[in-house]
Amino acid sequence: MLFLFILILIAVFLIGTHIRIVAQSQAFVVERLGAYLATWDVGLNVLIPFVDRIAKRVSLKEQVIDFPPQPVITKDNVTMQIDSVVYFQITDPKLYTYGVENPLNAIENLTATTLRNLIGELELDATLTSRDTINTKMRVILDEATDPWGIKINRVELKNIIPPAEIQDAMEKQMKAERERRESILRAEGQKTSAILVAEGEKEAAILRAEAKKETAIREAEGEAEAILSIQRANAEAIKLIKEAAPDKSVLMIKGMEAFEKVANGQATKIIIPSELQNIVTLSELFHESKK
Repeated sequence: MLFLFILILIAVFLIGTHIRIVAQSQAFVVERLGAYLATWDVGLNVLIPFVDRIAKRVSLKEQVIDFPPQPVITKDNVTMQIDSVVYFQITDPKLYTYGVENPLNAIENLTATTLRNLIGELELDATLTSRDTINTKMRVILDEATDPWGIKINRVELKNIIPPAEIQDAMEKQMKAERERRESILRAEGQKTSAILVAEGEKEAAILRAEAKKETAIREAEGEAEAILSIQRANAEAIKLIKEAAPDKSVLMIKGMEAFEKVANGQATKIIIPSELQNIVTLSELFHESKK
């Protein structure tokens, strides 16, 4: 009776220790007597003691491998260091378990050889500017190569591209020269724009000054013309009034003598006497009377 109880306890212990719960995003590869039996998914599963065993626990989540820098040589014989990052996911646990020994190491070596082949076809400048192209080609090649291993390559990224020190110095000098060239161009364009604005301002100022002079001349000419017209109107009005008054000869001769008096007070050296004054004696007498 005791022996039977002990056997029952041993059986319960063995069954209890051989119960396995598979969590989400995991898979267990089970072997029976050394041969592949099944792949356990999420749920409760029981191993037969001494017969079944779990060959491998596989994570179905996307995984990331960051490989150390690899020395590669470009088409123009420049040696540089490139490190890459690979994002992959296990899609078939059975193939992943039995497909290749040490899958992660295999992916690393395959990535290094693929990277060397692709970079060897490109020159330095193309390597520095073609990351997206290199990433796409590497992903396609690695995905095809790892498919028999039950691995899906989702993305490949070149993390760093490190050229030799002398190449970096030359690139920095080139970038500095390019920045200085752009700065010179911008400065020259600014000076050009400033000169154009100054010239346009001077042109507009000259036009405004010319228009102002023109307007002034026009106003002065209009003023002079108006003054002449006013004088002519006054003279015409005076003549009209004189005609209406019908003055006799004595009045006209007195007015003439007043005009001669004004002329005599000036600087004139020659005096022209009108022919209408016939009697020079009468003219002289009138002149003396007017002086008194």
